Amino acid sequence: MLAKRIIPCLDVRDGKVVKGVNFEGIKEVGDPVECAYEYNLQGADEIVFYDITASHEGRGVMLDVVRKTAKKVFVPLTVGGGIKTVDDIRDTLRAGADKVSVNSQAVQNPQLIKDGADIFGSQCICVGIDAKKVSDGKWTVYINGGRIDMKLDLIDWVKRIEQLCAGEICLNSIDTDGVREGFDIPMLKAVCGAVKIPVIASGGAGKLSDFADAFLETDCSAALAASLFHFKELTVGQVKEDCRSKGIPVRI
Repeated sequence: MLAKRIIPCLDVRDGKVVKGVNFEGIKEVGDPVECAYEYNLQGADEIVFYDITASHEGRGVMLDVVRKTAKKVFVPLTVGGGIKTVDDIRDTLRAGADKVSVNSQAVQNPQLIKDGADIFGSQCICVGIDAKKVSDGKWTVYINGGRIDMKLDLIDWVKRIEQLCAGEICLNSIDTDGVREGFDIPMLKAVCGAVKIPVIASGGAGKLSDFADAFLETDCSAALAASLFHFKELTVGQVKEDCRSKGIPVRI
C-alpha cells in the first residue's frame, strides 16, 4: 500500500497565512514562507498554498510567495488560487510549484483541466473542490471560496474531473471546514468510491485521531489540515506517529 500523506495547508490572504471557520471569522496566523519552512522541518509530505481571495477578487497567482517558498522548502509544493489559464499554470510551475490546484476556474472552464494535464502532465494538476451537503448522499459544488453554489452534483463532477485526466482531487467539506469535529467521512467515502485517482481529505481535522480515522474509514490518499498545525496543537510528526501506531503506512 502507498504511504498516506499528511499535508499542511496554508490559506493566504494579502500575503499572510489566515484561518477561519466555515470560510468566515478570518484570523491572521503568520508569514507563509516561514510557516512552510517549519512544516518542511516537521516532515510534511507536501505543502499546499491557497490564495483564498484571488478568484473572488479577480487576481492572479501570488508568484513572489511561491518563489520565496520554493527556495526554502524541499517537499512538493501545491499552489492554488487565481489560476485561470495554461499560462498561469506554466508561470506557477516555473516559480517553483510542483503542482497547481484549480478550483473555481475548473468548474467554469473544465477544458483547463484537460489542457493542463496534456501539456504539463496529470501529476501537475490537482482539482480542488468545495462542496456542501444538500441531503443524505448528495452534495453540491461551490466556487469562489464557498460563496457561489453552482448547483453541480459533486459525484457527477468528480467523475468528469477524472475523465479530464486530473492527477488528484482535494476535497474540502464546507460543512466541516474549520469546525474541528473530524473530516466529512460520508462525503469522502462517496467520492473515493466514485473515482480511482487520489483524493485528499480536507476540512474538519480537530484532534489527533481524526487523521487516522479518515484513512481507516475511507480510501483517501492524504489528509490536509490547517488550524491544528498553525496553532501548534499538533505537529506533522505526531500525526504520522499516531497513524503508524494504528497500522497506517506513512513516511516517518
